[in-house]
Amino acid sequence: MIKIIAGLCNLASPASCHEQIVTTSDFADVSMQSCLMGAPQLAEWMTQHPAERLAGWRCVMGQQGGRGA
Repeated sequence: MIKIIAGLCNLASPASCHEQIVTTSDFADVSMQSCLMGAPQLAEWMTQHPAERLAGWRCVMGQQGGRGA
């Protein structure tokens, strides 16, 4: 599984930033290459959330939330 995790900042309060899972390969056609190149899914998600600014993103493989190094 590949997850696209976006770093987002609120336009009304630029210091207010957070990370959010935008999409996973379970729900969209996400490959590691498309994610690293700026996945079209990320652009689509941003058009649906105009109050936020994209500060960056990362691609994560595998299940997230488990403990480990």
